[in-house]
Amino acid sequence: MTRLVVTGAAGFIGSNIIAGLNARGIDNIIAVDDLRDGDKFRNLAERRIADYVDAADFYRDYAAGHYGAVEAVFHEGACSDTMEPDGQYMMRNNYGFSLQLFEAAQAQGTRLLYASSAATYGGSERYREEPSNEAPLNVYGYSKLLFDQVMRQRLGTQLHNAKAQVAGFRYFNVYGPHEQHKGRMASVAFHQFHQFRKEGAVKLFADYGGYAAGEQMRDFVFVDDVVAVNLWFFDHPEKNGIFNLGSGRAQSFNDVACAVVNTLRAQEGHAPLSLQDIVAQGLLQYIAFPDALRGKYQCFTEADLDALRGAGCAHQFADVQTGVSRYVQWLAKTQ
Repeated sequence: MTRLVVTGAAGFIGSNIIAGLNARGIDNIIAVDDLRDGDKFRNLAERRIADYVDAADFYRDYAAGHYGAVEAVFHEGACSDTMEPDGQYMMRNNYGFSLQLFEAAQAQGTRLLYASSAATYGGSERYREEPSNEAPLNVYGYSKLLFDQVMRQRLGTQLHNAKAQVAGFRYFNVYGPHEQHKGRMASVAFHQFHQFRKEGAVKLFADYGGYAAGEQMRDFVFVDDVVAVNLWFFDHPEKNGIFNLGSGRAQSFNDVACAVVNTLRAQEGHAPLSLQDIVAQGLLQYIAFPDALRGKYQCFTEADLDALRGAGCAHQFADVQTGVSRYVQWLAKTQ
């Protein structure tokens, strides 16, 4: 029976990948995580797994062959707090463990599908998977970029020299169910849902970086789409490389706010409002851009999907209006 490993299994994307595997009838899964934040257990409670292993033990034991034959590892485990200032901690978690896992996986013939990040682009204005476009703005982005760089150095530009599949995914702004434990790092849609429920309004940054209030743009990608692409590569073990994983379409924070507000209003039987009417009625308010983020904030991101499409993955991504509405409906049922 196929044995898989998912690191970061109790986290946002990891737990959704396990759900996607379970939906295929796959449950011989070793879930790896650090549950010092014990409340993350909720993300695993409804999943079917074969074993749970603490991250402090897994990487060493896996390298020693403790878990036998493993077909593939979905490596989602990392410190994903982009504001974390402790570079030593970040590099050990995001680079050191990943490199240890990669070396062991290659030695054992195990496929590695791993989480990179769009933070590798940082201050760049182009989002194609090329070194000339990579300019991280924080140590989180650098920790992800360094692993990508080492993969290219060891395996070739397209990672074609891997003994077993190696595919890295540069996640853009992912949102969706089971991110409640992420605190300040949870998605804009998550925070706006709770703001509107509590205060009757959502808040966005005012004008900054040459963009009007709320018009900064990101590539927002629904977690179901992230899972679908991971599983597509799982189904195509011959596909190696580093790939953007976003919708390919930048949309504004105002678009997210409108989707949140109008979905919640619809549940109360109210008709949708335009952005102008939402602002006029005080349902969306703009706040000053915080000094702490100046120079460290991406005002625009948009995944270039040419490499993903070139690999043969034709998955169609939800836009903000569709994905956020589905997510808000889920939150309303579960929160």
